[in-house]
Amino acid sequence: MSSDAERERARRLRAARLLGDLVPDATVDDTDEGWGEREPSRDDELRRNVPPHHS
Repeated sequence: MSSDAERERARRLRAARLLGDLVPDATVDDTDEGWGEREPSRDDELRRNVPPHHS
């Protein structure tokens, strides 16, 4: 292995030890957490049910 390749490998190994896993196994998008958990407020209901003459 060339010295440049060895230095690059050592640099990457050190960065991996210092920074850890930068890309998580599961992202927020992969889970059901946060989907539809918000309770609708009375204001939301009123905004959805606006009569046609108020549009």
